[in-house]
Amino acid sequence: MDLFDDLRQENRSKARPLAARMRPRTLDEYVGQGHFLGPGKLLRRMLLADRLNSLIFYGPPGCGKTALAHVIANHTKSRFKPLNAVAAGIKEVRELLAEARSHLEELGERTILFLDEMHRFNRAQQDVLLPDVEDGVIILIGATTQNPFFAINTPLLSRSQIFRFEPLTRDDIRTLISRALADKERGQGKQNVTITEDAMAFLVETCDGDARRALTALEIGVKSALAPENAKPTPPAPLPKGKGEQARETSVGAASISDGSNSPFPSGRGAGGVGSSPGILFDITLAQDSIQQKVIEFDPTGDTHYDTASAFIKSLRGSDPDAALYWMARMLEGGEDPRFVARRLVIFASEDVGNADPFGVVLANAAWDAVEKVGLPECRINLAHAVCYLATALKSNASYMAGEAAAKDVKEGRTLPVPLHLRDKGYRGAKETFGHGVGYKYAHDFEGGWVDQEYIPTDAEYYHPTDRGHEGKIKARLEELRKRKKKPGDERPA
Repeated sequence: MDLFDDLRQENRSKARPLAARMRPRTLDEYVGQGHFLGPGKLLRRMLLADRLNSLIFYGPPGCGKTALAHVIANHTKSRFKPLNAVAAGIKEVRELLAEARSHLEELGERTILFLDEMHRFNRAQQDVLLPDVEDGVIILIGATTQNPFFAINTPLLSRSQIFRFEPLTRDDIRTLISRALADKERGQGKQNVTITEDAMAFLVETCDGDARRALTALEIGVKSALAPENAKPTPPAPLPKGKGEQARETSVGAASISDGSNSPFPSGRGAGGVGSSPGILFDITLAQDSIQQKVIEFDPTGDTHYDTASAFIKSLRGSDPDAALYWMARMLEGGEDPRFVARRLVIFASEDVGNADPFGVVLANAAWDAVEKVGLPECRINLAHAVCYLATALKSNASYMAGEAAAKDVKEGRTLPVPLHLRDKGYRGAKETFGHGVGYKYAHDFEGGWVDQEYIPTDAEYYHPTDRGHEGKIKARLEELRKRKKKPGDERPA
């Protein structure tokens, strides 16, 4: 240690972003995840007792995974080593594990290894950790934004407790912003920032439960208000005047600063400090400038892809066009291929609308065709058209269920032979030698285009149409045919 260590540490601290500076140092400072960190909850009890097993922290960005790891580092009596999977390789991991073994053998102390972005490690890299996790040399805490059941090796998962982090609530984000504005040591307290209620509400809503995004926007806004071009010029020293005249000018100047009427800053915001304006007004304009575009959390290959698509289909099935339109917009704004949405609509039209409204699949295919021909952004109009129609259409899954039942019989039941009268007779000797087609009745030769005839050597009935929409007509027709089938002998040549 030399004389400049303190200076270096101070400079590093100043360079850290606001979100990093405001990370909680204790459990009491930690905000969010009350479902496992609240009073009496499992992880809180483990932390307070300093008895940790290997843990997997899984959740979206900015919900407190890394922050909780830093709380653990401050709280635990074990040796704590952080590692980021983005920058580390097998060599660094092996070296750290060797140090952990030596430390355990010499001092009897286990090492907590915090592996951030754990999903960045491939299977082989993760396998390197397994022996030391299994032997208790290290306590692994892995943080990941991807589903651990897909991103992390099964042997590691079986030796770890998974904690799912949820996006922070609006109240959580509001608490963190207020804390950052008040904290003079690590936050923006020295800048004397006043935030308006509409600006606070905008940040809370737009950040989507991501604390890092909210604090970053706050920091950007404050820094932009402190920029040189926004600095309020120092007024010239007043000329000598009479006592009454001097007092009147001072009063007018103070009023203009407080209401912003003569301020060069938008909405009266400006740089705080002695001899300048009284502080920074963080208003809605500054908040909107600080978040130019909302970032949609969407991974076209990860959990959000499948979860959002699931919500989309379930909303269509539940006949809620508003919800279906929202989830579709979420997918498209997040970068989803519109052809994926169109394909799901075509599937839905047959699976969930079916014969209750046969036009549904026609419209869905037309929307898919429009997507191919028009492309984004206009093809969202065609998709919205199809979504509104299919969501409000009468629903029936009878044809889908019939297909599934038949498939189950094929896979699980006895393989049925094709009846001779239904077999192909298109080649020489098929009819004369094998008897193919003998006794087949051509339906169009009979009244009504129907004849009682065996088409499958079983009495299975797969299709059970509903009374909804067009399928009601199909049901009546099918019931009539099935009744006639049970009473053979009424066929007559046309």
